[in-house]
Amino acid sequence: MRLPGTRYQEPGWEQVRKLLGQASVQMLRTLAPDELQDPALLDRYVDETGALLHACRHTARAAAAGNSYGDSVGELALSLLYELPVQPAFWQAFLATLETELARSGAFWQQPSGEGMLRKKLNDLYAGLRDRIDADGYMVATGRSCTPNRIYTYRMLDTAYGEIAALFADWQAHSAQVGAILGRELQGIPIEVRQMKSIAGCKADWVIAWSATLEQFSGAAGPLHTRSKRFASLKNSPDKIAAMLAEIGEYEQLSANQDSAETFRSDAEEAGIWLEDYWRVLHASEQHEQDGGDSGPDLLLMAEAGEYESEADGEVLPDSEHVAEAGAEVERVGVQAAWAEPDETTRMLEQQRASDVSLPPGYLSLARLAQHAGSRMLGILAQESLPIRLAVYHKLLGVADDSYPDVWLDPATGELPTLQQLAALDGISMPTLRKRRNEAIDKLYAARPSGAA
Repeated sequence: MRLPGTRYQEPGWEQVRKLLGQASVQMLRTLAPDELQDPALLDRYVDETGALLHACRHTARAAAAGNSYGDSVGELALSLLYELPVQPAFWQAFLATLETELARSGAFWQQPSGEGMLRKKLNDLYAGLRDRIDADGYMVATGRSCTPNRIYTYRMLDTAYGEIAALFADWQAHSAQVGAILGRELQGIPIEVRQMKSIAGCKADWVIAWSATLEQFSGAAGPLHTRSKRFASLKNSPDKIAAMLAEIGEYEQLSANQDSAETFRSDAEEAGIWLEDYWRVLHASEQHEQDGGDSGPDLLLMAEAGEYESEADGEVLPDSEHVAEAGAEVERVGVQAAWAEPDETTRMLEQQRASDVSLPPGYLSLARLAQHAGSRMLGILAQESLPIRLAVYHKLLGVADDSYPDVWLDPATGELPTLQQLAALDGISMPTLRKRRNEAIDKLYAARPSGAA
């Protein structure tokens, strides 16, 4: 999404966020709990994280295009980092979340298992900061008032358009939902599929109807129909939605001349990032086996969160969680059971349950294969069902996190399945799911190293 004066709202943001998380985790992992009260911590964080970002400026991820205005991912990451001292409220809120979790779980950021939680808190920090900076940039560029919440609303509408466009493009497979969005039963290809060529052609009524259909077709309430008050008034303001959609479309059309080489450049950058991930995975696997571990069967897995660059020579180091967990003592039999495919009867039952909650029939089989072989959490919770383990992630890391493999996510939302969906996958009630999830979390806390509390 492009808007006047904004720099952080385009797809390159995902790489900016990951790069900031990568450098920040590396800097914060050695932080002592009493240092959270140090008034100079912000300056130290900015200096050391900035140095780490500068050191990896020639990697494929840092050199990739961050937006269509010519800023690279590395440049955007550095500029956002240097905004923190100007907007200290975001840093203070971040420290408050660390102190809250410190009181509950100890210095979790020093533990390999706590890296995902730290990344989530960093994501929240920079997500709020980028919207604040882009809201200010929008006001300077247009002279119109804007708030971070308004930027968030623009982004929600842009996402809604993308979802509607995907449904329209595959209308035959989603005829019931497309019909509900259009307000009529489909008789052949709907003319709207051909007419909507950009976000400017998306109607406000479609956005409202799309949000209303999500609970029925995906199991989760749409953004305009949740209990949150963020968009409560928007669903009753189609004129406001139409104006915001038109503004996004108008500016994207005006700035479209910058897109001519975007496709080719993006392909080259993605290939470079893929190669870096490939070498990182090979290096981590070799290190794991040298340490006496068993990497399990050869599988294509999603990259785990945490990719650190060597300060000495810029070579990619393995994820700290991979190295730290490689030597962890796990119950081998239990882990193998967690990987094992069920018998044919159980597999057919799993497929039926997945289809009943609008997930791909093979969801559980693919999700089972994507579990990390050396994960200490898998060793501790190997006797729990896969839906229970996913519910633990849902509770501890949230519905979306960089560390989740794509096959764990609901294709309709890009997030973990809802608790209702997970309960249905396990064939249990919601109260039972919550009870077993909480018991599993208690097992994790009980298995912490003795000095971690």
